[in-house]
Amino acid sequence: MEQEKISMTDILAGRLAELRRGLLKVNLPVLAARCGAELEQGANVLRLSFFDQQVAVSFTDLVFVDAKKGTALTDITQALLLYYLTTADGTPLEGRWLSFADLPDGRFYNQAFQGYSGAELVKYFGNDPAAFERAGYYLNGMKIAYGDSAFAFHILPRLMLSVIYHLGDEDFPASCQILFDASASHYLPTDACAILGSMLTQKLLAA
Repeated sequence: MEQEKISMTDILAGRLAELRRGLLKVNLPVLAARCGAELEQGANVLRLSFFDQQVAVSFTDLVFVDAKKGTALTDITQALLLYYLTTADGTPLEGRWLSFADLPDGRFYNQAFQGYSGAELVKYFGNDPAAFERAGYYLNGMKIAYGDSAFAFHILPRLMLSVIYHLGDEDFPASCQILFDASASHYLPTDACAILGSMLTQKLLAA
């Protein structure tokens, strides 16, 4: 088990290094425009919002930090944000929702994704839409007209996710599903979308 942990840590560290090398070649103003970040002129620093947290990254080391505290973010968050910068191509939000299965190659992993996202939310909130809505508002979600209750979350400048909640009845149990704006694949690869969906799930549960 310890060897497995070390191996996964090494793999992640290697991937972070690879992503950073690739980003050192990009034109910063173009990158900022593509990903919706603010560029600090003369400082080579990008600032953007992630789950309503202001984060910053300097192109001297490409390490994301909390913009207020200056502390480095976790490795998994580093990877997610580096993927966002690497993948972003400036495609506008479409305002149309896709399931995880509809993302590129998402169908293969959809059952697993639903197991640790929507299924976990249903297990916690059950048939209590009021509790679900309190969590959605706590995370600054925007109420949208889907299902029995639903929220959209502007998680990154060019990336939105939604959570759709359906009440159960005598014939069908309650259900919950995380959806992605149809432009999501222009900003993150599918496996990174899965990580983002998991993060949103955990934040809703914690809220």
